[in-house]
This record gives sequence, structure tokens and C-alpha cells, in this order.
Amino acid sequence: MNKVAILSYGAGNVASMQNALERLGVNSFTSDKPGELMKADRLIFPGVGHATHAMDIINRKGLDSVLKSFKRPILGICLGMQLMGKLSEEGSTLGLGLMDFNVKLFRIPEKVPHMGWNSIEITENPLLKGISNGSYFYFVHSYYAEMCSDIIATCNYSILFTAAVAKGNCFGVQFHPEKSGDAGIEVLRNFIEI
Repeated sequence: MNKVAILSYGAGNVASMQNALERLGVNSFTSDKPGELMKADRLIFPGVGHATHAMDIINRKGLDSVLKSFKRPILGICLGMQLMGKLSEEGSTLGLGLMDFNVKLFRIPEKVPHMGWNSIEITENPLLKGISNGSYFYFVHSYYAEMCSDIIATCNYSILFTAAVAKGNCFGVQFHPEKSGDAGIEVLRNFIEI
């Protein structure tokens, strides 16, 4: 059985993530201690809130070095995915640089934040195995990752933006798989099996 760690740094809903993993029969633990996290087989990096505040905590606790040096699969979710990029317009925040994208504020006529169910278009990747093109996922965000070379899925909300990315052992989704019904659970199952 894989040992799954959820990064707990005060900027992510870890309880709902643990519940989703329990539905898959996967035991997980939460931690903000680098030594414990580095022993995990899989690392989930959730995130909600402000990018600058989240990165300040991550840097202060030494979690940036964990995320940069972890060699097994990592899954960034929502703000967690955004912080895997290079730079966020939210507070001019420097990201971890694990992925080749910048994060921008939605400047569109539609309501911001982008909140609710939206469909995604997928390119082939193990993270999205068995997920049909046009499947719906739950989004809540005001900032988005620009199109980049690491894209494995896109979403359209007035403009096309990055819904999911993959590069090496790093994966990221802008949507919340733990709130996205069966399709979201399938994404988590795929991540555990990678």
C-alpha cells in the first residue's frame, strides 16, 4: 500500500482530501514536517487562499525544499498547482519553479472567481487515464495558470486556461478532485497508481 502524505500548512482543506482518499481505501497522513514528508511514497499539495501567504508559510517551514527535492509523485491541487509554477500575479509571488507557467488574474467579462462545474479537454496522460473528454470538474479560483508546454488538460472560461499539468514526477490540477464526484475520485485513483 502506498504511503500518501498530505502537505498540511494551514492553506488547504486536508480533511476533505483525506475523506476522498478513504473512499479509495487509501490511508493518508497529514504533516508539515520535512522529515516525515520525505518518507512518503506520494505527496499531495493542496491549497486555498492567497499565494503570498501560502508561500511564506511553505518557505518558513522548509517545505519548499521538500517539494523541490521529492522524487516520487507529487499532486498539486488548486493553489498548490499554481505555486508549482514560476510566478503568480497574486502578490507578485515567486513560485517553486517546478512547472513552466505563470499565474494570472482572470480579466474577463464573466464572474470572477470562476466557481462551479466546468468541462475539460484532455491530452493523454496517466493522471487522466479513463477520464472522458468533456468530463466535468469543480473549480473555485480567481487566478489561472497560463497555457504552457506541461499542459495535459485545458478548460474554457471566456479564455482557455490550464486545467491540469504534468512534468516528470510533478502533476497539478486547477480543479478540486475531492469535490468533483466520480471523475475526481478517478483522478486521485490514477495518481495513487502512477
